[in-house]
Amino acid sequence: MPPAKLGKGKPEGMSGVANMMKRRQTRIRDGDDMTDIDGTDNDEWVNTKTLVKPDDQLDLSEQELKEEFTRILTANNPHAPQNIVRYSFKEKQYKQTSSVDQLAIHFALDGNMIHKDSDEAQRQQAKMGVPEAHSEHAVSEAGEAPSAGAEGEEAKEEQSPVQEADMDEAKDEQREDAVTPAPAQAAGGASRKLTNQFNYSERASQTYNNPYRERGTATEPPPRAVFSSNVTQWEIFDAYQEDFEKQEKNKEKKVIPGRKEEEKSRKRLTITETSQGDDVSRISKASKIVERMVNQNTYDDIAQDFKYWEDPSDEYRDNEGTLLPLWRFSFEKAKKLAVTSLCWNPKYRDLFAVSFGSYDFMKQGNGMILFYSLKNPSFPEHIFETDSGVMCLDVHPEHPYMVAVGFYDGSVGVYNVQKKDGPVHRCTAKNGKHTDPVWQVRWQKDDLENNHNFYSISSDGRIAHWTILKNELTFQDVIKLALPDAPAEGPDGTKISTIGCGTAFDFHRKNDYLFVVGTEEGKIHTCSKAYSSQFLDSMDAHNMAVYKVRWNPYHPDIYVTCSADWTVKIWERGTKSASDKNESGDSSAKKPLFTFDLNNSVGDVAWAPFSSTVFAAVTADGKLFVYDLNVNKYEPLCEQMVAQKKKTKLTHLEFNPVYPMVIVGDDRGTVTSCKLSPNLRKQPKEKKGVAAPDPAAREQAEIAKLDKILLMVRDPPEGKN
Repeated sequence: MPPAKLGKGKPEGMSGVANMMKRRQTRIRDGDDMTDIDGTDNDEWVNTKTLVKPDDQLDLSEQELKEEFTRILTANNPHAPQNIVRYSFKEKQYKQTSSVDQLAIHFALDGNMIHKDSDEAQRQQAKMGVPEAHSEHAVSEAGEAPSAGAEGEEAKEEQSPVQEADMDEAKDEQREDAVTPAPAQAAGGASRKLTNQFNYSERASQTYNNPYRERGTATEPPPRAVFSSNVTQWEIFDAYQEDFEKQEKNKEKKVIPGRKEEEKSRKRLTITETSQGDDVSRISKASKIVERMVNQNTYDDIAQDFKYWEDPSDEYRDNEGTLLPLWRFSFEKAKKLAVTSLCWNPKYRDLFAVSFGSYDFMKQGNGMILFYSLKNPSFPEHIFETDSGVMCLDVHPEHPYMVAVGFYDGSVGVYNVQKKDGPVHRCTAKNGKHTDPVWQVRWQKDDLENNHNFYSISSDGRIAHWTILKNELTFQDVIKLALPDAPAEGPDGTKISTIGCGTAFDFHRKNDYLFVVGTEEGKIHTCSKAYSSQFLDSMDAHNMAVYKVRWNPYHPDIYVTCSADWTVKIWERGTKSASDKNESGDSSAKKPLFTFDLNNSVGDVAWAPFSSTVFAAVTADGKLFVYDLNVNKYEPLCEQMVAQKKKTKLTHLEFNPVYPMVIVGDDRGTVTSCKLSPNLRKQPKEKKGVAAPDPAAREQAEIAKLDKILLMVRDPPEGKN
């Protein structure tokens, strides 16, 4: 079908805008002859522009002007910090974060709008009684689309060329009227206003607002009373007195008449004690727990080493070991004193006692007893100050709160850790006090009447037996260390018997009546509790003073001694051979099984609790030696400097009965704990599938291990090659 022609044959698709532009050009050609539409002279009326160059403008060459500078826009925030550091709990250190948040949120709002086609919207409309309505798009298509389509085509066919411009104006009016459309008929027949999708405020007003919900609870008002008074010290005192009188009246009915006055005095005493007590004592337990937690975090790396670290280099060397320093225990008031004794608590394996005094008789003063715990290395658990230097101590094996102490002035005492007020018992010059310093004390089993008792040894040559009878400390001399030499003559010709100076002693592990004694003269005496007049055996063991004597924890006949003559010797009791006696038949020339020269004065020696062949010793030059006879009978497995400062003398050491560690004390008041490497604590390997041996079987195995080594060094029996 050919296209329809209108007017002078112009095409149907010619728009009103094109007609208007043609009419404008016609008016320009006909009416304004002075206008040059070609644009040849159109710059004459334009004002000329003069370029002014600033004084500070740079003179750039053509090459510099043509140079391009590329600027790249990125999504990175220039104000975002790049050096944020956060603590990493996994690696236990501060680390810089690599990812930085570049997003900047200027406004955020959480709404509660729901879609109108959802189930929730339909339930709300049904609840509010609003009938279902079609969407705006469906309504416009159903109501307006047919009229706009069919009627529009008919209008276009009937329009004349003159009416085209009027159609454009009518369309503009329709766009303006579209902002406020006419109401449409809903499906139910009721008139419903169509929402304006171009007006934001009107559209926002159509959102569903959640209803407010209020909830309240009504209760009965509490009773009230108006009270007013003046609070003074006298009022408070009278109130307390009235309360005390009421309590006494209530107790008068229950108290025996004869004890009434005693109860009153006791009550008043407790009241004064509690009133004078410190408020910190109420929270002492909680504060101690918090203090231990803080110290656990402070010394966390040492605690981890103590529990888990093992020296990996021990796998590549069989005859060497190392000591790992752990905690160092020091107290400000004890820095000028020397560590004179160490003792682990038999019940609490992390608690040990330390005594402080001075070995210089020209610098004697006060002493101190401290109790340290591995859980709090920074401060002692218990502190006892004494008027004389404490030279030795021992914790009771069954009652860990009782501690026997020996002082430099010759007295002995018993402390109760549960009580903070000095010794419970202490001897004086009237009841058996020693005249010289007490060098060692040792608890023994309770006697037949269940009385606690202990022994002490002093430089006055006496070994005393102390018994606690009720509230009294009684003594009995066990033996006097008389020298076998001829009595010395006094200035007036009288003969004076010479007495040896006892320095150390130790009781047998199985036969508690048997004990060995070391003296300043270098002698070793074997004594018994039943014989107070003579020794069972005596020998010249060292050339200088004997500082320590210890029985082997497994073998019943082996003990070790150390001396100021730089040596450590291992002895066996009860074996005498022909080579032991000299020409005069004296048995004092007995030879030791092993002799170790440590090149300095040996302050202390101790057997390891886990092996019958391992022992350790400390010297005055600050070194700690660890030997294992089963591995090397001649050289130490470890020789390590433990002292922190030069010219520091190590005085004592003690093995922990459970953990693989040793504590060492020096003459500067410091106690150092060290962990033994695996090569220093070798034990027999347990076979897979076999239950662990009982203590008796293990003891027999340790004895057999030591006997196997002793067979190599013992003298052959008499009559055999």
